[in-house]
Amino acid sequence: MADVYFSLHLLIPLSLLLLLLLLHFILRPRPVRVQSRIVTCSSPAAPAALASHSPTSVPGKALTSPSSPDVGKLEEAKQSIKLATGREVSVFSADVRDYGAVERVIQEAGAIDVLVCNHGVFIAQELEGQELEEIKFMMDVNLMGSFHLIKAALPGMKKSRAERGPGSIAIMSSQAGQVGIYGFTAYSASKFGLKGLGEALQHEIIADNIHVSLIFPPDTETPGFVQESKRRPQLTRTIAASSGAMKADEVAKKSLNGIQSGAFIIPCNLEGFLLSVATAGLSPQRSYLMAFVEVITAGIIRLTALFFQWNWYRIIEKQLADKLMSVRKNT
Repeated sequence: MADVYFSLHLLIPLSLLLLLLLLHFILRPRPVRVQSRIVTCSSPAAPAALASHSPTSVPGKALTSPSSPDVGKLEEAKQSIKLATGREVSVFSADVRDYGAVERVIQEAGAIDVLVCNHGVFIAQELEGQELEEIKFMMDVNLMGSFHLIKAALPGMKKSRAERGPGSIAIMSSQAGQVGIYGFTAYSASKFGLKGLGEALQHEIIADNIHVSLIFPPDTETPGFVQESKRRPQLTRTIAASSGAMKADEVAKKSLNGIQSGAFIIPCNLEGFLLSVATAGLSPQRSYLMAFVEVITAGIIRLTALFFQWNWYRIIEKQLADKLMSVRKNT
């Protein structure tokens, strides 16, 4: 009997070690280290936060405001970056829905090593009551805007890649791009599409030493977030609050660390980490340790996800029941 226990105690760690070795052998793409030279962003809060956490060795950055071309606000961000870091940055403005305008800005910006598609708009509402123009607007900015930026930047990013080192394309998605919740029907659709874009694009540009990262932040405290939150249905506020909100500075730090390590999926908080494991699927993974966690915890994470869904449906059922009761009292 003692021999059986000894064999089991030996077999378990040996199996885990063999799994680690297997993952280390099969994982693709291989680990990489990326150093940024130019970053393109959107709102003034985002470039300032990204620049403050970028390596001091970076020679310069170009910031663009794709979805809301307010040059005045970008100039303010430029000055705040200079005061905070002593770095000179260049500012360009374009609407990501206009491919011609994006292409012109990319050409003006010059060589790009790291492209951060950080633009985005968010209007929460139930699908039945939402105007089609609003839905199209989110699709055009969030999804097509990313296609426009990447397509315009790729030719220049591929040039002299061997001499310039690894390049990166980072796409700012959202936790709503990992799981759909009440009131996010159109928004989640525009963000879910970014994952398919990133996975397929990585296949196409890995030979050019360009690496794709998908960033999945929760609600982020920016000026736009305050305005967007006012339109949220009550159920959306209740469910989304379970993940909390982060400051733009915190999201920027997590994002840059992930970009520099070449991570394909970049979560920004604990809930995001759990979502990333739960939705890893066929996404690439560079870290064999992270892959090990994904494989070992797949079952328990799935169970946790089902508890989340149970809680969300319970919240929806309760609010609908309360609304029905209120209607009956008034009739």
